[in-house]
Amino acid sequence: MKISELPDADLRLRLRGDGVYFRTGTFIACLRTRLERVASSFGLLYSDYPLLDGPFADFHVELAPPRGLRRWFRPQVDFITDGHAPFAALPASQAFPMFEWGLNWCVSSNAQHYLIIHAAVVEKNGHAAILPAPPGSGKSTLCAALIHHGWRLLSDELTLVRRQDAALVPLPRPVSLKNASIDVIKHYVPHATFSPSVMDTVKGTVAQMKAPSRSIECAGEVARPGWIVFPRYEADAALSLTPVPRSRAFMRVADNAFNYTRLGAAGFEALKGVVAQSDCYDFRYSRLDEAIAAFDRLASQAGTR
Repeated sequence: MKISELPDADLRLRLRGDGVYFRTGTFIACLRTRLERVASSFGLLYSDYPLLDGPFADFHVELAPPRGLRRWFRPQVDFITDGHAPFAALPASQAFPMFEWGLNWCVSSNAQHYLIIHAAVVEKNGHAAILPAPPGSGKSTLCAALIHHGWRLLSDELTLVRRQDAALVPLPRPVSLKNASIDVIKHYVPHATFSPSVMDTVKGTVAQMKAPSRSIECAGEVARPGWIVFPRYEADAALSLTPVPRSRAFMRVADNAFNYTRLGAAGFEALKGVVAQSDCYDFRYSRLDEAIAAFDRLASQAGTR
């Protein structure tokens, strides 16, 4: 049963009560909240995810107003997991982005059976492209365009590497877009579904784009590494795809991993397995049509590798 099959009134009753249990990738999460802005965006963006019965969940999370006067004066919201709030409260208007950021934190803090890389990852023809990049690089913009033009979303934020064989494990969740990229993708992918934009966050204006239903349906299918691509958007720049030595790519990806040092030798072996299977590139783009065509050319060569 999908979340969309639950009537809106029942969804809100569950959210206010014991919570809504749902599967995202290999994880089960439970969300509780009385906040309408969270309930409406959750129902919109998570409608295609499997609805489960409790009481087991990897992560139990709640979005709720802080206790005391802050509940009424400058309304705020806490992200609560396992009975405690790991972050400072945010303005109530930022409740749904806080849910997305908090769930990412839950995975990156607890799923130590994976090597976790801060990178988007998309797949086509059985091979995946890992896209590590700092904020403002155009990573999520590129990811959002690719997954609506023939590529499968594994994740926008967290690349999960299975340590025993370097397979990439899907975690398809909404794509987080910021500032100018929101309107760019709304224009480029007009049929996509978006949450309301939220202004004045630490990341500027943010909105989430719903993951394609096919990516959610294929969340149990791992992918092989094929490419590590370091993207950067540059206005009016000519498209370029420049090979990067694997040794240099290894160090750059290690710098983007949440738990590489913590895993020690296991992290080294897992990342070595990913890099050994991947062609590595620096990628500069300014036009999404050209960028998608370049990625499609890579995918068309996957069978000849």
